[in-house]
Amino acid sequence: MNHSPTPESTTPLRVAGARGRWTLLATVLGSGVVLLGSTVTNVALPRIGQDFDADLDALQWTVNAYMLTLAGLILLGGSLGDRFGRRLVFVLGLVWFAVASLLCGLAPDTTTLIVARALQGVGGALLTPGSLAIIEASFHPDDRPRAIGLWSGFGGIGAALGPFLGGWLVDGPGWRWTFVLSAVPALLCVPVALRHVPESVGAPRGASAGRRRVGFDVNGAVLGALALGLVTYALTEARDGGPVAVAAAVGGVVVGAAFLRVERRGTDPMMPPAIFSSRQFSTVNVITLCVYAGTGGFFFLTALHLQIVVGYPAMAAGAAMLPNTVLMLLFSSHAGTLAQRLGPRTPLTVGPLVCGAGMLLMLRVGPDASYLSDILPALLVMGTGMVVMVAPLTVTLLHSVDTSNAGLASGINNAAARAAGLVSVAALPLLVGMGPEAYRSDTAFDASFGRAMPLCAGLLAVGASVAFLTLPRSAAAPRPSHGTTHGWLTEPPLVSRFTRHQVAD
Repeated sequence: MNHSPTPESTTPLRVAGARGRWTLLATVLGSGVVLLGSTVTNVALPRIGQDFDADLDALQWTVNAYMLTLAGLILLGGSLGDRFGRRLVFVLGLVWFAVASLLCGLAPDTTTLIVARALQGVGGALLTPGSLAIIEASFHPDDRPRAIGLWSGFGGIGAALGPFLGGWLVDGPGWRWTFVLSAVPALLCVPVALRHVPESVGAPRGASAGRRRVGFDVNGAVLGALALGLVTYALTEARDGGPVAVAAAVGGVVVGAAFLRVERRGTDPMMPPAIFSSRQFSTVNVITLCVYAGTGGFFFLTALHLQIVVGYPAMAAGAAMLPNTVLMLLFSSHAGTLAQRLGPRTPLTVGPLVCGAGMLLMLRVGPDASYLSDILPALLVMGTGMVVMVAPLTVTLLHSVDTSNAGLASGINNAAARAAGLVSVAALPLLVGMGPEAYRSDTAFDASFGRAMPLCAGLLAVGASVAFLTLPRSAAAPRPSHGTTHGWLTEPPLVSRFTRHQVAD
């Protein structure tokens, strides 16, 4: 990795050292609060809707506002850290995220909540790239794989506990405390980061060693986020069929075209078109779009379904999803190793199909569903499919580009995964005819859920088909290293420890 340390960071950190442990704590908390922001909100949505007398559109935007700014600005956040200092931008992101979380908790209406959620996503985009970049920039090469493994494992535990803790708070003191749950660790992390985390900056691609200036693509970031926002608005409001929704759709296409033009002609684009010259890289991103659109819609609707139709309290709904995450934490590293041996085609064909089968099993879950005989089997099948596909997806991605572009490739793939979930949450209610008041009726929501699961499974099947038709059967040798990787390496949710070790090595 290419970085220029400040005097305080000239000595690499060790995991066994006090400063190394404090730095790990800061980065784990930083990445963990962003995961909490993503996972705790879904279980709170029915209660938010009741308190604010909100329709389904408002609940969609409560989720999508966060995902929109996070997906649209995450690449820019990494570039800002490279230019101005990763610790500086990381701490700014923590403070921003905490303040925005508190604003969410204090919101008097849905409009304020949605705006605060968008601000929360901006904070997440600032601190997410820096959490892993700090580890790569600061730790001794011999300790870096272990440090990244610890960062991965503890971050995964936080993701697993998020829905359960969020549900407990919703059923107890109230949904507003779910945002306090995100704000408190972020604020506690600030003094730790300022005192113990060393500062580092990146070097521009192709720059001489003496230069510290790193370019970043503000125009591209703004246009990309605006295009996503317009498309999301058009999909969310399309059921009314009004001229505003049509204008938003047209505007999204126009702004999207302008984004591609800026990226082609920019001197330092955040998504350089040349990286898509790798056919396998392009293919993996298409698969990512399909996979995360399907799973994003599934988790959004299932958290509601368990409460509205099955009748679970929020805490039980959050706890019901734990088996899926536990399987990911226990077995993803083995799936990454398997992908190295078998090649990408088999796991990326089989995994999405198994995952889709789990979604179809959820069609058996109705008002009188049993957890052990109906819900748990579906989630175990779903989790098995995710174990088989998620880690191999990232292994294949990193093998599709030169190591010098690993960070850039992973950042683009991360943004693609989040954007896919964003569009899915916006589009699915429209596609299945879910009305604005559907979540108030268990019968109406159950019928819409029954139409949505085959669509989600279909997206996974499309991804499997793309993998089967385009990816090689045998394992490819790792790409040789030429130059250095970007310091703001990020990856899609719940990537295996194995994958991170490969990048770190």
